[in-house]
Amino acid sequence: MNYTNVPDSVLKALSSDLDELTPQLRKAARFVVENPEKIGFSTVREIAEAADVKPNTMVRMARQAGFEGYDEFRERFREAIRSGGSSLSGRATWLQGVQKRGEMGHLYAEMAESALRNIEATFAATSEVEMQAAAQAIWESRNVFTLGAGVNNANANNFSYLASTGMTDFHAIPRPGSTSVDDLAWADERDSLIAITCSPYRTEVVEAVQIAKSQGVRIIALSDSPVSPIIRAAEFGFVVSTETPQFFPSSVSPIALLETLLSFVIAMSSEEVARRVEQFHKRRHQLGLYHEDLT
Repeated sequence: MNYTNVPDSVLKALSSDLDELTPQLRKAARFVVENPEKIGFSTVREIAEAADVKPNTMVRMARQAGFEGYDEFRERFREAIRSGGSSLSGRATWLQGVQKRGEMGHLYAEMAESALRNIEATFAATSEVEMQAAAQAIWESRNVFTLGAGVNNANANNFSYLASTGMTDFHAIPRPGSTSVDDLAWADERDSLIAITCSPYRTEVVEAVQIAKSQGVRIIALSDSPVSPIIRAAEFGFVVSTETPQFFPSSVSPIALLETLLSFVIAMSSEEVARRVEQFHKRRHQLGLYHEDLT
């Protein structure tokens, strides 16, 4: 695993201090240096068993490295994985190693924990006042464009798809055969753009936001940092937590926030929108698009 920054300094410190450690501490430190990919998501007991030392030896080793205990020591390695300190391919390799070591249950728990933590962190950083203000801007817009690249393209399309069940002025971009910039060519202060991108930030999304802003379009941005280029350009910016042991950023909290934003838009919309949603689904039933279980 290609760690950078803090974990790298920890590994170098342990390596340079090996000769000064007691035999057992040296054994523990050597295992960490040679197997950094195993540290972030293993308990102290699991690592101690793998290193053939006692758990309290691992604790003493962590303290020797300048940490209060093993949990704080391990957290630095977790942060490296979650923050992208390792490459996508490196994290994919780590995941395959999890399977080979028979640690799928541990991975399952980590995925569940990270999903819940991401949602909690995202909603804790967002207030209903901010959400309501953004929803009001959307409802008052002539057109609402949604833009995302990669996995966020699907998230943006899903938002517009759900909105279209009751409203007609939502457009996921880029449209087939077009570009985001072209789709925004005639947008102005009467329109809004919901843009989504997380580190590493997609150039086409950042550029589209900058151009739209120059045209007076209201920007509603979802990103993973308050200093993200699209957050800094936005009238309404929402920071979403996307940390995960997976090899790609999590979409759990962006989807949850988009669903909440749409619910706010619907809540403040006219009664006509509610009737449209009802008619939309009634029509689907009439056309046989839903399977009717008659048993």
